[in-house]
Amino acid sequence: MAEAVLRSLRDGCLEGEHAPALSLQDSLLSPLASHALHHFLTSLLSLVANGKSQSRGIVLVAFDRSPSFYLDLFKRAGFDTSTVDKGTRILDCYTDPVGWNDAVHQSGQNSLITLVKNVKDVDKLLCSIVDLAKEFGGEEKERVVVAIDSVSHMLRHAPLSSVLRLLSNLRCHEKISSLFWLIHTDLHEPKVVGSFEYISTMVASLEPIVQLPDYANGNSGNITSLEENYSKAKFNVRLKRRNGRVKLFCEELLIEQDSVKFSSVPSISSVVTQNLIPKVQFNLQLSDKERMDRANVVLPFEHQGDGRNIEIYDGRRSLGESEKDPSSTKTGGLSGQNKLSNNNNNQSERGEIHYIRDSDDEQADSDEDPDDDLDI
Repeated sequence: MAEAVLRSLRDGCLEGEHAPALSLQDSLLSPLASHALHHFLTSLLSLVANGKSQSRGIVLVAFDRSPSFYLDLFKRAGFDTSTVDKGTRILDCYTDPVGWNDAVHQSGQNSLITLVKNVKDVDKLLCSIVDLAKEFGGEEKERVVVAIDSVSHMLRHAPLSSVLRLLSNLRCHEKISSLFWLIHTDLHEPKVVGSFEYISTMVASLEPIVQLPDYANGNSGNITSLEENYSKAKFNVRLKRRNGRVKLFCEELLIEQDSVKFSSVPSISSVVTQNLIPKVQFNLQLSDKERMDRANVVLPFEHQGDGRNIEIYDGRRSLGESEKDPSSTKTGGLSGQNKLSNNNNNQSERGEIHYIRDSDDEQADSDEDPDDDLDI
């Protein structure tokens, strides 16, 4: 659920652990992940301002929107200027990402905004994020939250390996409490999306609430369904616990004016759980009749303690033989005389194995193959 994700980002990491990371995924059929990112961004800023978060501030790496958009977002969310100045720093990778516009200078920017004119240099980008994190001051163990509004835009300027290395270095850095990013899955190959899922501890994917028809087959579609998918979405969350367990949640994300609301949908959660069952050629679940048949099976020694004779099974004969054996006692043990007679009978009936060597020259412990003389 969204509360569990926000709580994980708020609490950050323990000493000696990597920072928790959230990967927000959407597509053209349900392009609402940016609203979810804005929701987590404003919620974390509120927690930071009230001192209820491990982090002292937020470093926002803006690729998809301009810094002025996020300043307006904080203003619409009800934050005053002093709270935004104290709790946020923005790394502007949107205005001039490759340094083509010489007229744009840092002097024209807000004091909260740091302009980046070469986003291809990922190592320098990492240093810029760390430098902004250090501006919040405090003790050495004070940490910040890092938010990247679109790694899809980063992949336009830098290779996948460099972007993954950047995120991994942020996760293990001592100044980073948690981080989250947005990726548009329909712009990348599945292996690229899987790489970001691999380094994240939480994956939140948005799916359309209404499945649209296949336009390639000539279906006209419904404009109402299309509009509904642009205001609602299935918010599926896969959360990895510290003990290795994975939890799955599903909620409904609803956009109302400028606010984002989450509501639990139990029926959708059950569908998500069923879809995760692997498709195999045999049935992994029991039918009602199979459950009844299994319950009616009498297990060995199930009758013990109900007043009947107690049988001790020694692994050399079945219970049916022991019941027919008059020499067995109530405790299932054999007397010493019966044991001796049975051992003598067993020794008389015991077989022997005789080995005859092919020749007298053969050594007793020879490693040679006895079938070497065969024409195979």
